[in-house]
Amino acid sequence: MRTFFTKRLLVLGWLLFLGCQHQALAQDLVYEPKNPAFGGGNSFNYSWLLSSAQSQNKLEDQDLKKGFERDPLKDFEENLNQQILSNLARKLVASQFGESELQEGTYIIGVYEIVVAPSSDGVSVQVTDTGTGDQTTVVIPFY
Repeated sequence: MRTFFTKRLLVLGWLLFLGCQHQALAQDLVYEPKNPAFGGGNSFNYSWLLSSAQSQNKLEDQDLKKGFERDPLKDFEENLNQQILSNLARKLVASQFGESELQEGTYIIGVYEIVVAPSSDGVSVQVTDTGTGDQTTVVIPFY
């Protein structure tokens, strides 16, 4: 009698097992990135990700606090220095590759001290910023 119940229980268990397998369904899992910068995520997520990151940012930008105020005198000085150096470069190139010659000597223009001297390789031009002490030497070869 005991083997009869065991066999019946075993058969019933197999039937339940086979019946459960029939109802079990599965699907494939597909990875979909969220961030559009990494691996081709949805571009509509960009604004949400950016606003989320900005809301968590606890640092304050000092430039935004004081604004973008520019000093007109500082801008004028930078513009003037740029024009002086540009004019000097134009004269150096014209003297070496053109008809005129660059006169050797020491020139002081604004905050720049310019020393022009002949060298074995060509003409050596040393530009010194007297305000900061920065130096640049340019050797223009003979043509």
